[in-house]
Amino acid sequence: MAQQIVVSGLGIISAIGNSVAENLAALKAGRSGIGPAEHLASRRKSDFMLGEVKLSNADLMKMLEVDPEEASKHSRTSLLALAAAGEACRDAGLDLWDGDRGRLALVSATTVGGMDKTERGFARRDQDASFIHTHPSGDATNLVAAYLQLLGYRTTLSTACSSAANALMHGFRLIQNGLADKVVAGGVDALSVFTLNGFNALMILDQEWCRPFDEHRKGLNLGEGAGFLVLESAESAAERKAKVYGRLSGFANSNDAFHQTASSPEGDGATAAMEAALRKAGLQAGDIDYINAHGTGTANNDLSEGKALKRVFGAQVPPFASTKAYTGHTLGAAAGIEAVCSVLALEQGLLFPGLNFKTPIPDLDLQPLTELKASPGIQHVLSNSFGFGGNCSTLIFSK
Repeated sequence: MAQQIVVSGLGIISAIGNSVAENLAALKAGRSGIGPAEHLASRRKSDFMLGEVKLSNADLMKMLEVDPEEASKHSRTSLLALAAAGEACRDAGLDLWDGDRGRLALVSATTVGGMDKTERGFARRDQDASFIHTHPSGDATNLVAAYLQLLGYRTTLSTACSSAANALMHGFRLIQNGLADKVVAGGVDALSVFTLNGFNALMILDQEWCRPFDEHRKGLNLGEGAGFLVLESAESAAERKAKVYGRLSGFANSNDAFHQTASSPEGDGATAAMEAALRKAGLQAGDIDYINAHGTGTANNDLSEGKALKRVFGAQVPPFASTKAYTGHTLGAAAGIEAVCSVLALEQGLLFPGLNFKTPIPDLDLQPLTELKASPGIQHVLSNSFGFGGNCSTLIFSK
């Protein structure tokens, strides 16, 4: 029998809460965290609806008990990562674990790294350019590893909006191949002017609340946050008497190579990723009980993903929704945040609805879930994450 890799810890910070409990409460209440930004250093921030974490950097440092004298070490990205990864480790009991910490790996994902701190430093024209060391994507990974004493293998992945899904896949393989005993894996991204301007230039931002899978959708709402999970073998979790939320039963990554910023019109990459993930999990399409869709609210993505869903599931598409209407699109963190939401759906026996949907897309005739639904018998949840450049990833979590 193939080795089972289970989820034994969860950590999340997003626009709807600073912990797993707060995010779960918001999902149950149908409460979005998207609105005008307060902390982003942009003169145009009031022009957009953003999923901003409701804490300043100083607030985050206080919450995390980081010495104020070490503020120069941290970008907002590293603080968000530390919040979520730290919670995941505590949830899994790794803060008390006295085993071989050299076998405890960290796989973190991001798209813009410490860009927020770079922008602030550049705007001030800092003479010593001390902000430069926080700019690389791997800086936050190294800081998290140091603070949490994750002494084993560590690496940073960046594959656009599928980054954190690929981090979880990488973590699975590290354990499966005997290269780590436990892996803290997920993703993080902080809002930055660079990101806001870039997506605005692509003309895919909605200045109101995003409407995934709605005929009148106008684009996405950017967000920020972090989501991390602790993975380990089922045997390891049993030996530690750790709580198990479920298992990572299937996953796949594909690339349709269609366009730099657009998905294949027929959903080729998404279809390939979902089908391969089902095969790896040993499941049929009809076994999936709930889908956390990529669902950005852009014209291209929702139509493409919708077609892919129909290609894979036929006329019986399972209940599906996008949690991006709660958190905003958090880029490199999205798949990590949505993996936490998917595992919570599995553990809680709840199907989380989308928000702001009114009119189906005529070409699809699909309607996302719009009300919270109890599903105590839920067994398998599929989560999609699709990135620029056609990088498409699917995760499946099972009881």
